[in-house]
Amino acid sequence: MPQVDWLSHLLKIITITGQLEARCVYGAPWRVAWAKSAAHEIPYHVVLKGRAIIEDPGTGKTRELVGGDIVLLPHGSAHVLHDGSGHAPGLTYNRQGSAGWMLSENEGQGEHLDMLCGRFFIGPPHGRLIRDYLPTNLVVRSMDGQGEEGIGSASNHLANLVGLMRMESTGDKVGGYAILNALSAALFTLVLRAASESEQAPAGLLALAGHPRLAPAISAMFADPARAWTLPDLADLCSMSRATFMRHFQDKLGRSAVELLTDIRMSLAANELKKPTMTTEAIAESVGYQSVSAFRRVFADRMGMTPGQWRRLPHEDQ
Repeated sequence: MPQVDWLSHLLKIITITGQLEARCVYGAPWRVAWAKSAAHEIPYHVVLKGRAIIEDPGTGKTRELVGGDIVLLPHGSAHVLHDGSGHAPGLTYNRQGSAGWMLSENEGQGEHLDMLCGRFFIGPPHGRLIRDYLPTNLVVRSMDGQGEEGIGSASNHLANLVGLMRMESTGDKVGGYAILNALSAALFTLVLRAASESEQAPAGLLALAGHPRLAPAISAMFADPARAWTLPDLADLCSMSRATFMRHFQDKLGRSAVELLTDIRMSLAANELKKPTMTTEAIAESVGYQSVSAFRRVFADRMGMTPGQWRRLPHEDQ
């Protein structure tokens, strides 16, 4: 089976939109705190210049971010960003731009920080698919590549994208807000690509997709989720024994291949259920279930409601 673009397939199932909320231009000392996000939101931060410490207030764990670093918080965790000095920050001054995002500044005289802050919105009910398969924090570095190999890398593309976002966020040019939001959505995809290409891809779907021997199974499940895949089928695609395949898959993803396939199918079904002309029977069959009762049972287990209840909810894109 030819290699399939699993990320495009995933993002065809899940609608992701992005929004720039603030550009923070601070001198140390400074500190900004974010509460836990709503279930369908993923905060992001792009350090354009300077450095920042990101801290998990629950565990006290910290990580340093430097210019070019991009952090996503797929689980929407509460977090604090600060300059690391431990000194009390002064007042910040927030000015709402005509385009809709805010410029936040302070009077600190220390080390300079320039940072973009925003969030991604995930069309329901797919927030759980993202949270179950992506790490709590995802940090990638955008770098201008040197030589032929660097030019085509996701890291280099990210550097170019961040450069565009910086330019669009420096003034109130007409259409700037729309462009920034479109670039934010592209940022999500490029960050996932860069993370899966890195030598130390974070556990979950990105590590799995970046694993050359397991990638054929991912491709197959995203390309044809309705097929009656068995573990021996998927193991054969990866040229592994069934036991070896199951062990590697569980080790990289933290979940079984059957769980991933089921989640892909239920996410597709949730999208189809928004269409009033599609019967539940037809939808069940389209995602690989011959038994409607089995489909209803699995859907309710994964989504927390029956297909009928999900269908009756108001959906923005109808």
